[in-house]
Amino acid sequence: MTPRPDAAPTLIGSVQRALRLVDIVANSSRPLPPKMLAAITGLTPGTTYNLVRTLVHEGYLQHEPDGLVLGTKFPSFQRDIDSRGVFLAQVRSALRDVADELGASAYLSRYDDGEMHLVDIVDADFHPRVDLWVGLQSSGHATALGKQILAGLSAEDRADYLSRHRLESLTPRTISDRRTLLAQLDESRGFAVDLEEYAIGNACVAVPVVGPHITASLAISLPADGLVVDDALISALQRAARRLSLQLGADALESGALPVVSVT
Repeated sequence: MTPRPDAAPTLIGSVQRALRLVDIVANSSRPLPPKMLAAITGLTPGTTYNLVRTLVHEGYLQHEPDGLVLGTKFPSFQRDIDSRGVFLAQVRSALRDVADELGASAYLSRYDDGEMHLVDIVDADFHPRVDLWVGLQSSGHATALGKQILAGLSAEDRADYLSRHRLESLTPRTISDRRTLLAQLDESRGFAVDLEEYAIGNACVAVPVVGPHITASLAISLPADGLVVDDALISALQRAARRLSLQLGADALESGALPVVSVT
């Protein structure tokens, strides 16, 4: 029997879900753990793991130490991943040094083409990352990473950014008043702090990563009751930021080689 032209197509939900997982991994610049895939898609962990297991078996995905990447079914994409992977490995190595030295999860972000992007995260053994329930592009005003970037922008670029982004209150401590935020940025002493402004119970401190024509920031996060912002911590972060800048290389930074993470 020939189906009517206006009949709805028969769709297989499990295939749609599997393809979405592949699409998300393909568009991520870093390996994604199955747990993060479940959070992004809204699928249950059990469903996600079952789909991932099948996709890995069939060669559409493959496991790396930090998560999932595209598998051998995509040779052209794999070459691109390999070339980016060398650079991303340098980022992770530098952030791992920070996490190990300070005992806190380490983050690197960059401002590019009018937006803030999270480049990578390395978890500390005893203080894992803050749950990133709102992406950096929508929460720059509420994070140390974002506030440090804003502090480093020209007055024109800062005004442009703030004109395009609402200052949403993510917690009762978030600065949602533009005048108050600008006053805090103007008083910046070379570092930025988020005290439960992004997530209750968590605090972050960030310093700039300096390079030609680059606006980037390095941050660590700790439980709010465990973060002591003193000269020793800021000096350690600034030394790490200088090492990070040297390790990555100004040419790589300037060329735009830093990948970005899609976090929702």
